[in-house]
Amino acid sequence: MRSIVNIALIGDYNAAVLAHKAIPVALDMAARTLQIDVRPEWIGTDHIRNEQSVSGFHGVWCVPASPYRNEDGALLAIRHARTKGVPFLGTCGGFQHAILEYARNVVGWSNADHAETTPESERCVIAPLSCSLVEQTDGVRLEPGSRIERAYGTSTAREGYHCRYGLNPTFEASLLSHSLRATARDENGEVRAVELTDHPFFVATLFQPERAALTGRAPPLVVAFAQACAR
Repeated sequence: MRSIVNIALIGDYNAAVLAHKAIPVALDMAARTLQIDVRPEWIGTDHIRNEQSVSGFHGVWCVPASPYRNEDGALLAIRHARTKGVPFLGTCGGFQHAILEYARNVVGWSNADHAETTPESERCVIAPLSCSLVEQTDGVRLEPGSRIERAYGTSTAREGYHCRYGLNPTFEASLLSHSLRATARDENGEVRAVELTDHPFFVATLFQPERAALTGRAPPLVVAFAQACAR
């Protein structure tokens, strides 16, 4: 009998968003690769009021297309996955909010903010990129021995983006001095993926690996995430 894996897709679904079209396809490809039954459920951020809203899932994926209707709801879902050891994947906006949640609740920066929604903040841990990556493809170097490197089975990859914001280099050293580690960087050394070293599976990427599914390729990171959810 095939294992049933329930995955919460945290974000505000929009059929016009390319990543939102790709995610179900990517999960279906992962399910076929692993021979499991993956059942995704979209949960709008405005429907997340407490931890019960996202409990009972085998995995949590915080998806692209932010700002979210309810930032606090997204952060609550991420915190649930982080503290309860639930496999987590964050892509694009999910990457940004995973860093924001970590800054506030682990590093202790209660005033940490996202420049897209609070540009006047003195502690924007997420800030405008030096070069916009809207509908761009770029190369990344994967950290040897990291979960993302093991998933790809290679030290480099090329991935698609649709974003204007990323990790603020001003706060990078402080944020990455705990259990959060940078595990992918672009050719200029800017952070493009992070992982938690003290978590079963917690990976967040600024790029959108799910896009590969729309070209007929099973995204390696999505397969690795689904596999973690099935354990």
